[in-house]
Amino acid sequence: MELSGTVLWGEGYEPVEGTLVVEDGEVVRLDEELTDSEDVVLPAFVNAHTHLGDSIAKEAGGGLTLEELVAPPDGLKHRLLREASREELVEGMRRSLRFMRQTGTTRTLEFREGGVEGVHALREAAEGTGVDPFVFGRETADVLDVADGFGASGAADGEFGSERNAARDAGKPFAIHAGEVDSRDINPAIDLDPDLLVHMVHAESLHLDRVEDNGIPVAVCPRSNLVTDVGLPPVRELLDRTTVALGTDNVMTNSPSMFREMAFAAKLFDVSATEVLRMATRAGAEAIGEDHGVLEAGREARLLVLDGDSDNLSGARDPVRAVVRRAGASDVKRVVSPDDVGE
Repeated sequence: MELSGTVLWGEGYEPVEGTLVVEDGEVVRLDEELTDSEDVVLPAFVNAHTHLGDSIAKEAGGGLTLEELVAPPDGLKHRLLREASREELVEGMRRSLRFMRQTGTTRTLEFREGGVEGVHALREAAEGTGVDPFVFGRETADVLDVADGFGASGAADGEFGSERNAARDAGKPFAIHAGEVDSRDINPAIDLDPDLLVHMVHAESLHLDRVEDNGIPVAVCPRSNLVTDVGLPPVRELLDRTTVALGTDNVMTNSPSMFREMAFAAKLFDVSATEVLRMATRAGAEAIGEDHGVLEAGREARLLVLDGDSDNLSGARDPVRAVVRRAGASDVKRVVSPDDVGE
């Protein structure tokens, strides 16, 4: 497979005109050359935090607090999940996954409710969508038999020590929400030695020091935090300390579009477009130990091709800023996963 145009190459996402060569699901090389293509080629997005199950209840619960919306076991989300049939849940998740693919995402880090059966339902929903969920199962440790990792709701909701130990024994990552409502659950979460922290809205200097000292990546979801009125994460301070990835959180409250999340983050925080693009690609892959999110020889080929001559992108002088702050679903020409290279 060969893709020509402006390629956002390497760790710095440097715009280079040329032809990207892909073989057997892997980036082989970039041939720098003049081309007739206006396309922009970049890594596909990694959505670093989703809850796809509540795709059945988009825009439900307007005006409710975070606890009223999602707190287990009786938040609105959990009541609606219990009331829905398996078929409704699978179809809702399938539609969200298809939309994610249409908007450039091929990998998502999903916190999946429903235990073992919830993981099976998500796997079924993902079939044929072109998006591979990395599933953090929840509720009981036996979910690790079928999930890729364990995703805890938060240290204020339980001890989670046994689940953490089970994940370690299984050689699978342990992730946990922390600091979403206030700072009280952050130290207990860090004490569990997690592989990923989610939110960290209320992280203070001590917490930032601990995150840096322990090398813990953080997934932030600023649009979600704004909607639920809990505040905004200290993105600049987190970036100065650790790997920070970008996620869209609950489909109930936010569209799972990384274009929207990137534009919001770029315009709200003291961060460069390059940093935001890394948060939406490489950082999420790093959080789960995978080798994509950057276009370099030897990397896994997960790719997004945008029409640089669309009415929206035509005339853009800075391709990286245009991708992060301006691009959208209508600009997507092609999304490539490793399994697509023969197409």
